[in-house]
Amino acid sequence: MKILFLGGVLLATFGTFGISNTQHTQASKYAGQETREIKSLSPDDIAELRRGGGWGLAKSAELNGMPGPAHLLELKDKIPLKPEQVSDIQKIFDEMKANAIREGEHLIELEKQLESRFRDRTISDQELRRLLDGISKSRRDLRYIHLSAHLSTPALLTKDQITRYNQLRGYGDNPCASVPEGHDSTMWRKHNSCE
Repeated sequence: MKILFLGGVLLATFGTFGISNTQHTQASKYAGQETREIKSLSPDDIAELRRGGGWGLAKSAELNGMPGPAHLLELKDKIPLKPEQVSDIQKIFDEMKANAIREGEHLIELEKQLESRFRDRTISDQELRRLLDGISKSRRDLRYIHLSAHLSTPALLTKDQITRYNQLRGYGDNPCASVPEGHDSTMWRKHNSCE
């Protein structure tokens, strides 16, 4: 009788431990995000959109040797850029930023509407399609705004200036050799598989 009782205690103890451990290891990678105002956008995403930041949307241009106006202006003295180049690039940047802020706010609003309809459980299939079409168009337009600014800058630069820009940004044969100015070295090395 004592052996049966002891076996039951052990089974209950280890069984509970196993269940508890299994439940813990199956937590969603989204755990903690349920408290976000807009679940699909982090606070950093929202801040980046509201300031007209690149949000990684122009990588196709940036990483293929077509400099962006924001970083050109940051590096103007190290490239170096002539005053008339700075003026022309500043115009591209100002237009890009104004358009990106406007479209970023539009995207945030659409994501907020989607969030609200799911939270309130009032969304229909038709409304879901409408909102997703709007979000897709907004993301596309936002990406166009950033990529088109990159498309405009090479004509204003010499080949040597573009080469210098790419060096300063850490692009080339070995991205691990130097971390570009303005980048967190740990994140840079992680994203470029340096370690």
